[in-house]
Amino acid sequence: MSTKQKILITGSNGQLGKELKQLESSFPQYEFVFLSREDLPIHHFELLRNFFKGYHPQYLINCAAYTAVDRAETEKDLAFQVNAEAVGVMAAVCKEYNTKLIHISTDYVFDGTATKPYTEEAPTNPQSVYGASKLKGEQEALQFNPDAIIIRTAWVYSEFGKNFVKTMLKLMSEREEINVVSDQVGSPTYAADLATVILQIISSEKWVPGIYHYSNDGVISWYDFAVAIKELTASSCKINPITTAQYPTPAKRPAYSVLDKSKIQSAFNIPEKNWKESLSVCLDNLQ
Repeated sequence: MSTKQKILITGSNGQLGKELKQLESSFPQYEFVFLSREDLPIHHFELLRNFFKGYHPQYLINCAAYTAVDRAETEKDLAFQVNAEAVGVMAAVCKEYNTKLIHISTDYVFDGTATKPYTEEAPTNPQSVYGASKLKGEQEALQFNPDAIIIRTAWVYSEFGKNFVKTMLKLMSEREEINVVSDQVGSPTYAADLATVILQIISSEKWVPGIYHYSNDGVISWYDFAVAIKELTASSCKINPITTAQYPTPAKRPAYSVLDKSKIQSAFNIPEKNWKESLSVCLDNLQ
């Protein structure tokens, strides 16, 4: 009979879930259980309850989310079911079984009109269905489980799944020139760094509930990000800066989504990681 503490990870086939799986062997003191959407669709509440009844995990890292930002504009009910309602149920079940919950949220809870990095206390004002559903999920999590930790992150990429870095690599290999939006600024987050931070928080055994912000360090535009990918891969593709207005999308994107990370750094002694160093590591792994 294993006496290890159990960490349950939902949404394990996503970028963050897969990066957590990569770290499993570095944290042998825990027993990890990875559940994909197929294994445990989080909006099937009876399945969720039954799983907890049989398993009694000490920790739950919820990486499951509806993340199709543009599609959410027409699939509002589904976005809210997965990103909000299911999170509330999950938080309540965690409270019932004394399971510590870490839930992942997003910069999209803000309207993107700020001129300095968003603190955790900054007023929220989502401009898209996705952002609104994620904000409701935060509220549900803390309402049903005030002991939860919520980590807002932004511009997530990794070797896995669909993301900006992989899209750029593909386009740069297929085209002579591409256009990239230059008037939306933020800080990228390498999912491997976020995964490490989450497991550092758990293994520190210092649980401080509430909302935290985490991303890599530095402020860039999507255009700057693309240029860095081009430089680091020695691509000959020409990159043209364009405005958001020239690239309309169904869902509105925040023009400014830089997150202030001082709270998580001081609470859990998390070191800063520069976005370009992390990008370089990811590109090495991809190549």
